[in-house]
Amino acid sequence: MLKNKLIRMTGALALLVSSSVTAMAADVTLTISSWAPPSQGMNAMMWPELIKQMEAATDGRVTGEIKYGLASPPAQYDLVLDGAADLTWIFHGYTPGRFVATKMIELPGYEGSAQQASVAYWRAHEKFFASLNEHKGVKLIGLMTHGVGVLHSNTKISSIGDISGMKLRLGGGVSGDVGAALGATGIRVPAPKVYETLASNAADGVMMPMEGKASFKLFEVAKHTYAVPGGFYRGSFAVIMNSDKFDSLSAADQAALSDVFGENLSGMAGGVWDAIDTIGSEKLAATTDNSYTEASAADAATWQDLSGAIITKVMGEVSDKGIDAEAARAFIAEQMSN
Repeated sequence: MLKNKLIRMTGALALLVSSSVTAMAADVTLTISSWAPPSQGMNAMMWPELIKQMEAATDGRVTGEIKYGLASPPAQYDLVLDGAADLTWIFHGYTPGRFVATKMIELPGYEGSAQQASVAYWRAHEKFFASLNEHKGVKLIGLMTHGVGVLHSNTKISSIGDISGMKLRLGGGVSGDVGAALGATGIRVPAPKVYETLASNAADGVMMPMEGKASFKLFEVAKHTYAVPGGFYRGSFAVIMNSDKFDSLSAADQAALSDVFGENLSGMAGGVWDAIDTIGSEKLAATTDNSYTEASAADAATWQDLSGAIITKVMGEVSDKGIDAEAARAFIAEQMSN
């Protein structure tokens, strides 16, 4: 299983962490712009695995090199659109209004892993969302979600009502709707700024998946974690490529990479999120002053009521784009159950 393979890879994580991945001698070296810390799973695991698969598929003709600091997280899309980098990954919530259908996968209530969600997301995009062309100007090569979102804070949350009035770092997208429904004030900063935002007390907590405990060192500045059944939300990401760069490749390499990209890449990336969530959970368990609290039955029922309104709101936004949101949501849930 891919997930198990990725989890085993974490034992060699330190060997993969570097400011760049050394490129092989190849005809084409794709510049990969990335923005989370080099130790974060996308950079330490997903990109190296994708590079390996690209090299294998093209007999070494196409490889990649990770570069950091080329642009801020919200500017990554335009960086690739303009050709300053060839590939990157983006979080859709960082650019409000640019993406709408992407919020469908972020809805609370889906059951399944990040890998299942990411594969279902790709299939739903092809079936329902591609016609909207929300990734206009670039080549969409993968879609993924992180694990379910939980609340990390430095004050222990005993009940869901404690969240009202808190200042929370929220990444955008459905997480913003969740914060508003819970009565929290949203503070929007990219993930790499989360640690300093919490350390300076500019925010009381952050909604992120469990992987943040380790990769963003939340075990130091947000020692308590509160979770609801099924999670508060899932984060939506895309892996994109400069269209002209893809078109410049030989027909043979385009065909080979098309097999690597799409559903394959989406599932692989989702599996990485599952693996690094495991690392985050292990970090929490190993840190004595950290705690994990599951919502009580009463709080779970309260959340069920609140999340219903969020789902209705988002599905209305997607329906306004001419998409059958009910059918899309049912399709995602069905695909995730496979």
